[in-house]
Amino acid sequence: MLLAFHLSFLCAIGAVGLVGLLWWSPLLWLLALLLPLYALGLWDSLQTRHAILRNFPVLGHFRYLLELIRPEIQQYFIEDDTDGKPIPRELRSIVYARAKKGLQTLPFGTKMEVNEPGYEWLEHSLGAIPAPEHETRIRIGGEHCVKPYEASLLNISAMSYGSLSASAIRALNTGAKQGGFYHNTGEGGLSSHHMEPGGDVCWQIGTGYFGCRTEDGDFDADAFEANARRESVKLIELKLSQGAKPGHGGILPKEKITDEIAAIRGVAKGKDVLSPPGHSSFNSPQGLLEFVARLRELSGGKPVGFKLCVGVPTDFIGLCMAMKETGIVPDFISVDGGEGGTGAAPLEFSNSVGKPLLDGLMFVHDALTGFDLRKDVRLIASGKVFTAFDIAVRLALGADLVQSARGFMLTLGCIQALRCNSNHCPTGVATNRPSLERGLVVSDKAVRVAQWHKETVHAFYELLGAAGLSHPDDLRPWHIQRRVSWTETLNYARIHRFLEPGVLLREPYPKGWRELMRVSSAKHFLPLGNDRAF
Repeated sequence: MLLAFHLSFLCAIGAVGLVGLLWWSPLLWLLALLLPLYALGLWDSLQTRHAILRNFPVLGHFRYLLELIRPEIQQYFIEDDTDGKPIPRELRSIVYARAKKGLQTLPFGTKMEVNEPGYEWLEHSLGAIPAPEHETRIRIGGEHCVKPYEASLLNISAMSYGSLSASAIRALNTGAKQGGFYHNTGEGGLSSHHMEPGGDVCWQIGTGYFGCRTEDGDFDADAFEANARRESVKLIELKLSQGAKPGHGGILPKEKITDEIAAIRGVAKGKDVLSPPGHSSFNSPQGLLEFVARLRELSGGKPVGFKLCVGVPTDFIGLCMAMKETGIVPDFISVDGGEGGTGAAPLEFSNSVGKPLLDGLMFVHDALTGFDLRKDVRLIASGKVFTAFDIAVRLALGADLVQSARGFMLTLGCIQALRCNSNHCPTGVATNRPSLERGLVVSDKAVRVAQWHKETVHAFYELLGAAGLSHPDDLRPWHIQRRVSWTETLNYARIHRFLEPGVLLREPYPKGWRELMRVSSAKHFLPLGNDRAF
């Protein structure tokens, strides 16, 4: 094969060169093309890293070219409107349409397989009512919070500057200001791009304590207080884990640390920066709650909560026990799902670690209810919100409000190119390359951010009215039906046994909770002993 390649190329080059010299000189231009191709083929046949190129010089490059554009081929020519991953085209299209205030209706009926298990729907009422003109605001802040916040039903979930471009962050925050909802900073720190547009901010504190860390990476109370008391910061969220990679730390390579990012995160240039898997400021449920109380005091009484993807159930039960013992209750809890998105995560963590959102949400709602704490804590469902029905399902299963990251990324122009982890995002959303970021015009995208929020919330209230309900709190598990087999459908009140208030404060505990209660502790995150029969 290789001998044939070289002989054929050399014969072609010799023939073209001879004809060009003797009869027709323009053929020398063809010779100029063939020589580089031969040089490439010679290099391919001699290199030792790629077997395909070594065995099929020059031609082998077409394999890598096709692999490079495989996501685009899949998205534009192969996938159906309802089967694209991770976000189907139909959902992307409705986000685009609402963001641009375009055509939002669906022609000729649903494309969903309504008879297949997993299909869900809202039960409407013959006593349907008109949608209200104004959105209901949700107050976040318990008895120890002196500066409660009135939140929208739909808000921007955590996305860090650095993962997203400066233009993307500015567009999101500007849109949040125009639409009256909050913008979660992500764990990458509180930047000028989050604050200068003037939108409300939820400042997320991760395990790296970026923006409030010492040189050694520990928590810096003075730096936290200075940032937390800024006017634009309305809430503080302590990140315990995120859905895409729960229990996993991260490294910010030194090559990505610019002067600006170093200043924002409080890190030094010239060396990699570690985000550890866990927090150094506490190591127990009681310690976590004491840290929450400390952050609330340092912030001047602003709402403080935490975000987690549910893993070991006894960890969260221990937290509830600690809340009852200490009297310290977070103002809100954000629940993320194991299917959550991120710019980059190990495959095993993205695919196989963490409880999915709806399962985690129902568990947290039940645990808080069982300890008679639910009335004191706002519950935020974080992730995979693209439509009004997504909001309805999460509120019916226990949430008070929702956050979305990828939904708002789509309003910025994200085309799901799946290059978030390569710094080559073609739309300028998830990149810090100036040549790509210039395509994202802040003033234009900010309007789309606000418009999608407005249209989606309005659509939610239309759904609420169709069910004959006047307030989001009226949504209950029995309003959402789910097909569990080809011949059976159940509402969520029958699928899941929701707990009654206070049932975990006394024995006998409900079935399925007895062993969990036995091994849970307010003093330890991990279960005591080795008995894991539950």
